[in-house]
Amino acid sequence: MATSNTFFFLLSLCLILSKEALSQLDELWLVGDEDDDPLNALQTRHERREEQCDYLVGKWTYDETYPLYDSNCPYLSSTLSCQRNGRPDSYYQKWRWTPKAKACSLPRFDALKFLGKMRKKRIMLVGDSIMRNQWESLVCLVQSVIPTHRKKVTYNGPTMSFHCLDFETSIEFCWAPLLVELKKEDNRKRVLHLDSIEDNARYWRGVNVLVFDSAHWWTHSQKRNSWDYYKDGNKLFKAMAPMVAYERGLTTWAKWVEVNLDPSKTKVIFRTLSPRESGEKCFNQRHPLPSFASSSSKPDVPQQSRVLNKVLKRMKYRVYLHDITTMSAYRRDGHPSVFKRAMRGEEKHHISGPTSDCSHWCLPGVPDIWNEMLSSIVLTKVVS
Repeated sequence: MATSNTFFFLLSLCLILSKEALSQLDELWLVGDEDDDPLNALQTRHERREEQCDYLVGKWTYDETYPLYDSNCPYLSSTLSCQRNGRPDSYYQKWRWTPKAKACSLPRFDALKFLGKMRKKRIMLVGDSIMRNQWESLVCLVQSVIPTHRKKVTYNGPTMSFHCLDFETSIEFCWAPLLVELKKEDNRKRVLHLDSIEDNARYWRGVNVLVFDSAHWWTHSQKRNSWDYYKDGNKLFKAMAPMVAYERGLTTWAKWVEVNLDPSKTKVIFRTLSPRESGEKCFNQRHPLPSFASSSSKPDVPQQSRVLNKVLKRMKYRVYLHDITTMSAYRRDGHPSVFKRAMRGEEKHHISGPTSDCSHWCLPGVPDIWNEMLSSIVLTKVVS
């Protein structure tokens, strides 16, 4: 009898220790101590996880407790400060995203919890002006809990960093809209190097959480192209199908990630395309569009998203795909439109040409919800 009791006692003890070990292992995804190498076990555990929140499907819910910060946040660009620029309504600030799955809720952004998780760490958002839009949102979400004399912004080449000194945390933005290198050659021609990335990527080293975005610039019309030629290897191309070039550029990025980053120390997230509209479609919009009622009325998946998924599926490095495209497509009301700058009376009714901005987002606004999702990814270690 004593032998039997001893056996069950030892078995129970092993089970308890196993649960504690798994719990500790699950916390190692962002720690990255040099003496720890939890990669294989960590990836295996996450591959078995099925209890994942799907934020992709849901609806916008009006909530009077939003926005999460004041529209006078000192870190907002003037072009995103729609209230300061004279926008008469503030409804666009008061919507939160409600996932469809009953067991899956999107937590309200908690600045102290986020900074606590990111203590002594760096998070960098890499991409175009829409990613800069998201960076300003993230900075405004956390800055109010930091005393004035314990925060600062620094600049280094294409990067800008918001430092939370007491947490030893930096929230950074790196301008790299194409990820790969765009250079002006000796003949003053601008060449997009589809197989070169180091000039940009050298700023990404040593970062604990990297959030990437690259989509819009690849489909600029010929009149708005920022380059004259594509270059891949030793070959120069005057023209190339945009999605072919995009896939080659993303493949170069993927190779750099797999060769240069350590999955146990750096978490990589790729945010999908932010939808944009023509000037007429976002002008004077006050409410989100209704949810798509049937599959036939859902928006098409953008070409960039298809290519991105294709590249990510080929990668061995675990990258979390942060899909904000469909949810943001409902929010035509969230763009600056004519309120990208301070407007005088009659100007507010002029909606043609470059005056109306239906690409970027008013702040406070839609990118705050992207950052609630980003915070959830960081805090709960949701990995697909």
